[in-house]
Amino acid sequence: LDAAGDGVLDELGALVREAAHRFADAGLAAAFDLLSARTRVESRLLSGVGGERRLTALRHPGQLLHRVAAEGSLGASALVGWLSDRVQDPDAGAGGERSRRLDSDAAAVQVLTVHASKGLEFPIVYVPYGWDGATWSTPSTLRLHAGSERVLDVGGPTGPDWKAHAATAAAEDAGEELRLLYVALTRAQCQVVAWWAPSKPTASAPLHRLLFGRTEGDPEPAATVKVPDDVPALTRLTAWGWPAEIAVEQVASVTPLRWTPPVRELPALAAAGFDRGLDTAWRRTSYSALTAAAHEPPPASGSEPEAPDKTDEPTAEPSVARVVAAGPPSLMNGLPAGAAFGTLVHEVLEQVDTAAVDLPAELLTRTREAVRRRLAAVDPVALADALLAVLRTPLGIHASTTLADVAPGDRLAELDFELPLAGGDDVRGEVLLSGIADLLRRHLPSDDALAPYADLLATLDVPPLRGYLSGSIDAVLRVAGPRYVVVDYKTNRLARGELTASHFSREAMAAEMLRAHYPLQALLYAVALHRYLRWRQPDYDPERHLGGVRYLFVRGMVGPSTPAGCGVFDWHPPAALVLAVSDLLAAS
Repeated sequence: LDAAGDGVLDELGALVREAAHRFADAGLAAAFDLLSARTRVESRLLSGVGGERRLTALRHPGQLLHRVAAEGSLGASALVGWLSDRVQDPDAGAGGERSRRLDSDAAAVQVLTVHASKGLEFPIVYVPYGWDGATWSTPSTLRLHAGSERVLDVGGPTGPDWKAHAATAAAEDAGEELRLLYVALTRAQCQVVAWWAPSKPTASAPLHRLLFGRTEGDPEPAATVKVPDDVPALTRLTAWGWPAEIAVEQVASVTPLRWTPPVRELPALAAAGFDRGLDTAWRRTSYSALTAAAHEPPPASGSEPEAPDKTDEPTAEPSVARVVAAGPPSLMNGLPAGAAFGTLVHEVLEQVDTAAVDLPAELLTRTREAVRRRLAAVDPVALADALLAVLRTPLGIHASTTLADVAPGDRLAELDFELPLAGGDDVRGEVLLSGIADLLRRHLPSDDALAPYADLLATLDVPPLRGYLSGSIDAVLRVAGPRYVVVDYKTNRLARGELTASHFSREAMAAEMLRAHYPLQALLYAVALHRYLRWRQPDYDPERHLGGVRYLFVRGMVGPSTPAGCGVFDWHPPAALVLAVSDLLAAS
């Protein structure tokens, strides 16, 4: 290179750049072929002594590098490092990839069909299956010649001339087998080895017919020849082969080899001992499971969250006697009660598009779909009318804001959450509901409608909590500010008989909130929203962004004519209370 001048160096640089582009586009094998062709590597190496060996030694690492690059998506620098590691460490990648390859397969044993061997010669030829004349017993088609024409008979055994055609085809096949045997036997330059064995298909085999079927004056052996016994056959072959210097050897029986695995001393088996302690108090729970303890034994420990069905809806008629209350009648008086009906209402309110041009038609469509899907015995028209009134009832947010005024983009429906209790998987203590009661006493003013709940919560017989608390908030509304409001839909009946909106006064709703332990639910939902906003709301400030909770008692929501304070129970737990409960649940 030093003596070649700048021109050669420029050409070499251009070739290297072209090879680099080829490597990036098509891989290392393409770059290797480009360099080999441009530099005439093959012709230059093969022109010298041992060139084939050296060319093989050059191709071998090229093929390995191409495989490594393709499997590992390696670039040029990584391939240089891989090759350097193999050169520096003889044991790196030990195995077949480092074995030296043959420079030529001329000395290798080749397994070929007779057809593929036509025109070729080999020093030694083995013909192992010349004794086997097995054919299809009942062919579905026949190929034969009729004069100078080729015939394909597809008529089957019941077709005309089938037997005659079958005989002709068999004779032609027998002749073809002899010609193929001739090709096989004449491929050898020095020695040919053939096997003969007595078996059922041997009678029509070409080698058997050639050895035992020829008679004087008849160059064409019969299509089938009787197979002699072993001793006469050996005598005949020996006598026939000796003058022609053909060796006849009897194949000795060989006991097949069987692989025997090495004997290993197996250790004595022993049942593993379970010595890890189980925390039987760790569980996944929910608001419904916690408050069920007021009437039932604590739920069994489990590792799965509670079922997603709405379990905070009443399942029976209220115990409150019939109370006459003036006011607009409830639009749900003719509709059923219970958890199944509550789930149906939740589903419709979750899916309705409040931005629809024709909101009544949209609501009726969603109601019909939900009723049909749940096979509910509910009049969809009556339910749609009642829910339209719910959507148009003021929520006590910014004067006359209603659910219908909140765009779908500002309503997050069914916000699922899972809160770690006392560290979750990494337990670091325990959570006591009595601690929440203490926080309620500390943060709620005495005139708060739900202040008495602290004493009621303290009576719940709930064991210490460790694990996870799961739940789903019916809806989170984003209103001006922005402020975020927790919304929960309730289908509770607060009295027996025909209801009016006045049955759902603030005092009646507060009593129901206390009776059903809804303040606990509201606090847990507020904590879940607080933790969600910590991640999602820029410059999050609980005092500014938490907008309280709204419990919508839908049976008392009759539209714009709903009396003030009826149907919608609003509660604004102090932000400090929400933060304190969040810390308590986290045991921090």
